[in-house]
Amino acid sequence: MAELGSKGVTAGKIASNVQKKLTRAQEKVLQKLGKADETKDEQFEQCVQNFNKQLSEGTRLQKDLRTYLASVKAMHEASKKLTECLQEVYEPDWPGRDDTNKIAENNDLLWTDFHQKLVDQALLTMDTYLGQFPDIKSRIAKRGRKLVDYDSARHHFEALQTAKKKDETKIAKAEEELVKAQKVFEEMNVDLQEELPSLWNSRVGFYVNTFQSIAGLEENFHKEMSKLNQNLHDVLLGLDKQYSGNAFPVKAQPRKKTKLFARLRKKMSSGSTPAKANKSPSPPPDGSPITSPETKTVNHELEASTLEAPGASIPKSPSQPAEAARAGAEAAGSEAAAGAEASKTEADSGSSTLPAVVVETFPATVNGTVEGGASSERADMPPGFLFKVQAMHDYTATDTDELQLKAGDVVLVIPFENPEEQDEGWLMGVKESDWIQHKELDQCRGVFPENFTERVQ
Repeated sequence: MAELGSKGVTAGKIASNVQKKLTRAQEKVLQKLGKADETKDEQFEQCVQNFNKQLSEGTRLQKDLRTYLASVKAMHEASKKLTECLQEVYEPDWPGRDDTNKIAENNDLLWTDFHQKLVDQALLTMDTYLGQFPDIKSRIAKRGRKLVDYDSARHHFEALQTAKKKDETKIAKAEEELVKAQKVFEEMNVDLQEELPSLWNSRVGFYVNTFQSIAGLEENFHKEMSKLNQNLHDVLLGLDKQYSGNAFPVKAQPRKKTKLFARLRKKMSSGSTPAKANKSPSPPPDGSPITSPETKTVNHELEASTLEAPGASIPKSPSQPAEAARAGAEAAGSEAAAGAEASKTEADSGSSTLPAVVVETFPATVNGTVEGGASSERADMPPGFLFKVQAMHDYTATDTDELQLKAGDVVLVIPFENPEEQDEGWLMGVKESDWIQHKELDQCRGVFPENFTERVQ
């Protein structure tokens, strides 16, 4: 006991605290079971909800601000290493050597100053703002405990008053405890009723000041950094003028050789090339000429079976194999030969006229739209056309599957037949001038480096 007394804690105090906890626990159980009413204050409960929300938002903002500062620190280190690298590679006899050293020094100072001001004007203010929440949170919890004590004292007093056997001494003591509990609760409640709304309203000004500070610091930092970057640009421009003969050429991104063009080269070397659109039908077996004044050719992408329905819309697939195209052309030639043979038979039988054998070119359709129609925006574009690009630099092809480009050339970009064969940084296309002249993909398309071009449509 002496030991407890030396620390300012007595056995009676401990017993009193234990009894309070038991009484509160019992009161809460009765309230949850609905056997005892609970004092409610909806306005205060709303204030507590706002407080919890404000604390959660402030804690998140503090966390994100610390992450932002860590990122600024990392950028500072990265920038410092980059400028140090420049200083190392910048040879002593090059013009502007002292200027680059000064720029690197100012760059380091600018980053350091930016980081420190963010700490002083944003992070420390954030810490001060959040520093008031723990105390208020503790007082809210204490106020909740005192409310339970008040309800418990009230219920005890009411029970003694309604008892069949009244004990005036116990009633008087219970009333005294009730008044005391009510006074303690109301004092805490009044203070919090004033502080919580005020704290809730303060968040607006705090957010405004914090983000204004960050925005202002960033603006000044980037202005000063922009000046340093301009100075560095001028120094390097002077170096470039002195060594203007050593221009650094623009290079294409290296690529792998795709299987697509390997197959095309194999076919070309073996002479098995796709059928062309200007291939004429074969003449009749006996050598007699076709008397039609105009002979039209079959679209090399049409299937032979579709020729039986003149005027029908023939679907056209951008990925149709070359073998199918040749089959279509051969079928068209066979049909022409058959027509010529029929004409010859009629002539031998005394017919006065020889009907013209015409192999029709039917309009192909893509997604239900007839190619070549005035209503289609992409009627004159190659199958699968995606967009246009324009060459910004000359590009010399290094392989037979690549396009040779001159600055200003317009290229119509089309998809790869097999997307897996596309190398990163390379596109498939046909030069617009070649497409307008030949309307032939197999002989004109090729791959080209994307970084030599820019999109124009």
